[in-house]
Amino acid sequence: MLLADVVATSTTVAATRSRTAKVAALADLLGRLDRDDTDRAAVVASYLGGSLRQRRTGLGWRGLSALPDPAEAASLTVDDVHHRFEGISALGGAGSAAKRSAAVDDLFARATADEQRWLRGVVTGELRQGALDALVQDAAAVVAGVPGPDVRRAAMLAGSTVDAVVAALHGGAGELAGFRLHVGRPLLPMLASSATSVAEAVGGFTGEVAVDTKLDGIRIQVHRGPEGIRIATRTLDDITTRLPEVVEIVRELPAHEFVLDGEALALGDDGRPKAFQDTASRTAQTSGTIVTPYFFDVLHLDGVDLLDVPLRDRLEALDGLVPQRWRVPRLVTADAEAASGFADDVVAAGHEGVVVKDLDSRYAAGRRGGAWVKVKPVHTLDLVVLAVEQGSGRRSRWLSNIHLGARDPETGGFVMLGKTFKGMTDEVLTWQTARFRDLQTEDPRNDTGHVVTVRPEQVVEIAFDGLQRSTRYPGGVALRFARVVRYRDDKTADEADTLETVLKLAR
Repeated sequence: MLLADVVATSTTVAATRSRTAKVAALADLLGRLDRDDTDRAAVVASYLGGSLRQRRTGLGWRGLSALPDPAEAASLTVDDVHHRFEGISALGGAGSAAKRSAAVDDLFARATADEQRWLRGVVTGELRQGALDALVQDAAAVVAGVPGPDVRRAAMLAGSTVDAVVAALHGGAGELAGFRLHVGRPLLPMLASSATSVAEAVGGFTGEVAVDTKLDGIRIQVHRGPEGIRIATRTLDDITTRLPEVVEIVRELPAHEFVLDGEALALGDDGRPKAFQDTASRTAQTSGTIVTPYFFDVLHLDGVDLLDVPLRDRLEALDGLVPQRWRVPRLVTADAEAASGFADDVVAAGHEGVVVKDLDSRYAAGRRGGAWVKVKPVHTLDLVVLAVEQGSGRRSRWLSNIHLGARDPETGGFVMLGKTFKGMTDEVLTWQTARFRDLQTEDPRNDTGHVVTVRPEQVVEIAFDGLQRSTRYPGGVALRFARVVRYRDDKTADEADTLETVLKLAR
């Protein structure tokens, strides 16, 4: 398959807002693949999702700023491009920079102008084609003639859209059915939607609910099995060696095999939670602030998968496995007033808020549905920084005012909601200046004035007092009195809040 075929499909997908049309275009290309050639299918599925198969290539925007003249005719195949990036990613040591530059020149000289633009976009993370993983999953379902939920579930259990797409194309329903929770292989975590009050959250369910304390820590998924203990983050990164104190606690639990969902939290001498940054620092090093695990769910226990078991039964299993001091504080009640009082106590103890959970719900890995509803005492959104402005006055040496965007799943892009320079200490300003210089896509010393556009990768938690109608921004709403709470390095841009969530809050 020619790379030009992938580029043409990407262009078609980017040109329409219709989800149906996007899926049809993606399905058309996937349908041309030889279903027995799983390696090529994996590469094409990854490319359609806007990413390379290689996790690291050593390439960035600056390394691709000066390219050779493009080829006049398309000749690059998908296989050729993949193998060339494999070679580039393997370069290291003395002289690797020169070798990498030569390899890039050779690859891009063989690409047409359209292919060059696409390649640069996929390498730098700027490919805004609207082909999110969910769309690629749906397209694979169309081609394979299987239900979309089957492909999505396989992707969740595998932690990989590519693996699920390849399985759907190669083996259809039978191969998809083979995906199971595997102890030792992280799966995508279940996520919570938002509500503005505890009463609203509790009122959305019938009967008793579980009201869990929402900790401001690092989401962890702990696997213990024949291959040992493994700890993964919400983005499926392995941090086992960085949390030896958690490993020791898990090692003492009275079961042979299990998967636990929870949070790791750094506490002060007074028992109150430390700043999020103190906890987050432990994911980057093996020593420092001690963290304590707090678990709130169990997904597997001694040979039995619990994903499809009601939460009330999973909690019973959790309580029998994990001592109370390592469980998230929880209240089970049908009384909204009691739940609100519990939430008030949680916030007074220094925690974020609560998560109200349907006791009859199953564990829907990777989904942000209505079965779990988080409530915080202040309005916050996790948004993506789209651009940043050069500061003035005392802040003239820093990049200061950030442009904020919500995720638009329909287009795969972001919708701007406003700007803010509030809530930034000198330390934060110093950090964000370095961070956004690394992410910048245009040099402000050239044509863009004082505004630096950046790759939409950095997530920031924003507190705000409300939303107001706006004709200035395309989403029709703007944040009122927005301020930075913290930068979220534990979340990717694909996990940022959506425009739909923002509009729901506005209503």
